[in-house]
Amino acid sequence: MPKRVLTGTVVSDKGDKTVVVRVERRVKHPLYGKIIKLSKKYHAHDEANAFSVGQQVRIEECAPISKLKTWTVAGLVGEAKASDLAEAANV
Repeated sequence: MPKRVLTGTVVSDKGDKTVVVRVERRVKHPLYGKIIKLSKKYHAHDEANAFSVGQQVRIEECAPISKLKTWTVAGLVGEAKASDLAEAANV
C-alpha cells in the first residue's frame, strides 16, 4: 500500500527531532455550500532538526516512531512567507 504524502507549514520546531506541521484543506460545507478551510496538525520526525517555523514541507506516512509521531519530513517545498510566520506566532 502506498504511503500518504501531505504538504503543510511547520508551526513548531521546539521538540528534539520533531516538527509540528499544519496541513490545511479546502472543503465545501455540506449544507451551505461555502468553501471553508479545515486544518489538522501532525507531529513529524525531523532527524537533523533541519526545518524551522514557517517553512512549507512535505511529510510522508511511516511506521510509528512514538505515541504521536507516525510521519517523517520528506523534504522542503518552499521557504517561509511573512504571513505564515505571523500566523505561527499567533498559534
